[in-house]
Amino acid sequence: MKDRYRHRRRFVLEGIVLSRYSSFYYVQYDNKIWECRLRGKHRLKKIDVIAGDKVIFTKVNENEGVIEQIQPRVTELYRPAIANVSQLLIVVSLKAPRPNWVLLDRLLVLGAHSNLRSLIAFNKLDLADDDTVSLANEYKKIGYTVFFTSVKTEDGLDGLESHLNDEITVLAGLSGVGKSSLINVLDPELALKIGAVSTKVEIGKHTTRYVQLLPLSCGGLVADTPGFNRLHLPLDLKREELRFLFPEMERIQRACKFSSCLHKAEPGCKIKESVEEGNIAKWRYDNYLTFLEEIITQERSY
Repeated sequence: MKDRYRHRRRFVLEGIVLSRYSSFYYVQYDNKIWECRLRGKHRLKKIDVIAGDKVIFTKVNENEGVIEQIQPRVTELYRPAIANVSQLLIVVSLKAPRPNWVLLDRLLVLGAHSNLRSLIAFNKLDLADDDTVSLANEYKKIGYTVFFTSVKTEDGLDGLESHLNDEITVLAGLSGVGKSSLINVLDPELALKIGAVSTKVEIGKHTTRYVQLLPLSCGGLVADTPGFNRLHLPLDLKREELRFLFPEMERIQRACKFSSCLHKAEPGCKIKESVEEGNIAKWRYDNYLTFLEEIITQERSY
């Protein structure tokens, strides 16, 4: 009996779900992709397995398996649906298109609200002017992890790659900022990997509603999805929580006269004073006020 158990154990593996197509799940284990189905008991319980889930599966043959168990999730995003994400990489073009500071701040708020580390890659450094670079540097001063990158000159790529090692990263940014080019130059073999996965799951035909994680040579996984570019802030984000999602405000707001200060019209507000003194960037404060009004409007609607 023990020998039989040991024999069975050799076929039990732990992998990570890269994507889903219909009732098939594509699981990476040891640099190989396995086509798996859910064990019947999970299907009956209508358990939803999503990209990023760590799963225990048994081998059926050299290419297929059956998912037996879904490991507990450390984090979970709902739009896009990805499990165990550790960080958000926001790619911003320094020129063509020019930076959208409102969208950048919105994405930083979304990342912080989702308990993700946020990285900013200011791309197309070779085309940038000094004034735009100076504005981008403000985010570095605030304390964000910032990279100035160029696909053409390969500036900043080594530092960025080191932050993707063994992480699950969600990419975000407008079309044309260079997300795909940036990742492909970081990992030239990725185009081949994308092709292999896409062939398996028929990307482009039926799977646009599913998230696909792409494996990097450094051991990390990236998801390039438009889902994190949505325009609206989360409905569960409260007005009193927003101030804690701007690091430069969070650090000094305890000095405000009122502990409940929303930094809008209250007297004795340290944040407004810091904006007037130039210690907090005015456009960041203006974006905060815009988001605050949006949240208040959402609260009144529900």
